[in-house]
Amino acid sequence: MSFDHSVSIITINGKTPTIHPSAFIAPGCRIIGDVSIGADVSIWYNCVLRADVSHIAIGNRSNIQDGSIIHCDGPDGLSADGYPTIIGEDVLVGHKAIIHGSHLHDRAFVGMAASTMNGCVIEGDAMLAAGALLTPGKKVNAKTLWAGAPARMVRDLSEEDILGMRAGVAHYVFNGHAHKLAVSGE
Repeated sequence: MSFDHSVSIITINGKTPTIHPSAFIAPGCRIIGDVSIGADVSIWYNCVLRADVSHIAIGNRSNIQDGSIIHCDGPDGLSADGYPTIIGEDVLVGHKAIIHGSHLHDRAFVGMAASTMNGCVIEGDAMLAAGALLTPGKKVNAKTLWAGAPARMVRDLSEEDILGMRAGVAHYVFNGHAHKLAVSGE
């Protein structure tokens, strides 16, 4: 039996994605435009990263889990520079998340099916809970948990919570390498 292992890497407006050789890009992904992906990043099955009007940057060891959508936004009346999406190092983005024109600092966490909108910031060691909606311009402070739609601060994160997020990063780096080998057939 043969499988389609296709990934779309698309140049648009003269911008071509740059992907570190150690990154795992799963079959079914679409990486479009001004996207940069760092070392040991994993972009899981059927994700879309579309940077056609601004740029997307994903730092080392971060992961974008299955079915997530990452986009950015161009300049408007509120932001002359537009809304790039900047994802730092060691960031966890859960399944089916939508990250739009936001900045996720190093070690941020976005839960499954959560969404961020233009101008949002999630600081390091902070968590946006599964299913949460972070409305435009909101900031999740370091070491806090936000939940709900619209999202609001629920509580401070414990050291155990933060260590759990760091363990999740290590798991996804390891698992990304395993899937990369499985997909390549080596």
